[in-house]
Amino acid sequence: MIELEGLTKRYGEKVAVNNLTFSVRPGIVTGFLGPNGAGKSTTMRMMLGLDRPTAGDVRIDGQHYDHLKDPLKYIGALLDAQAMHGGRSAFNHLLCLAQSNGIPRARVHEVLDTVGLTTVARKKAKGFSLGMGQRLGIAGALLGDPRILMFDEPVNGLDPEGIHWIRNLMKSLAVQGRTVFVSSHLMSEMALTADHLVVIGQGRLLADTSMADFIQQNSRSYVRIRSPQRERLLDVLQGSGITVVRTGSGALEVDDGKPEHIGELAAQHQIVLHELSPQQASLEEAFMQLTAESVEYHAHTDAPGPQISSTPPSPPSPPSPSPAPQWGGDWKKA
Repeated sequence: MIELEGLTKRYGEKVAVNNLTFSVRPGIVTGFLGPNGAGKSTTMRMMLGLDRPTAGDVRIDGQHYDHLKDPLKYIGALLDAQAMHGGRSAFNHLLCLAQSNGIPRARVHEVLDTVGLTTVARKKAKGFSLGMGQRLGIAGALLGDPRILMFDEPVNGLDPEGIHWIRNLMKSLAVQGRTVFVSSHLMSEMALTADHLVVIGQGRLLADTSMADFIQQNSRSYVRIRSPQRERLLDVLQGSGITVVRTGSGALEVDDGKPEHIGELAAQHQIVLHELSPQQASLEEAFMQLTAESVEYHAHTDAPGPQISSTPPSPPSPPSPSPAPQWGGDWKKA
């Protein structure tokens, strides 16, 4: 388990992390979300003792990271897959980590096989593609067979097969009772992977809840209905005390309605339905809704274009005649 209590980090006047308190529990995949500049990377660095908190505390299985003996056996982390000596082979990179933490040499072969790098184990890391480097970083996190794993953008550079593999790997690690903490900007991937979410914005905690509750609390849920007898259906629903919203597409929408009840009403009045579907926002929509006021870096889609004047341009002036050459003086030097 990872426990944060009032964790704060200041850089001069800038508060990067502001009084964060939450726990990352075993047995589930916990997603860590926030806009750029929210403080996610700083928080993860403080968890691993790479940055010292200005205030507050963080413990790994009840201990500070710098008090852990052979820390790779407690917690494995992928923060920067490119943080490796490019002149070393994949095998030797992992072997150095293993020897510094009392991990048997045989374990290096095991994790290389797990991440699919056995055939390139003796090749230098500087020649690896982004995806291969990512797999090597994941191998380093798995090396100590730790009870806690932290991944920052684990699918970066992976192909579809690799994305599917790491998603299932994280889920299987959680099923084994391990603590899995993953940060990513890919909402579609997080929605398929995480069971629980911790969301921060401008260094402050915005949410600490289950995936289902997060989406429900930060989005609109409704039932969409389409019928060739729209006006009659509208009268029936309104007559039953149901608030209905018309849409420009011809559909009707009922906020927080029950599809079963609406379907039964339609059947009782012999109204044909072409669609009766509950609608729920995506994780991305719920995230955007919650963090709208916490986004620090705003991009704009409207790029400045050329200024067009309504006044027609004047015709070009005729070129001035070239001055006659001046002979004399130093002409002989030419």
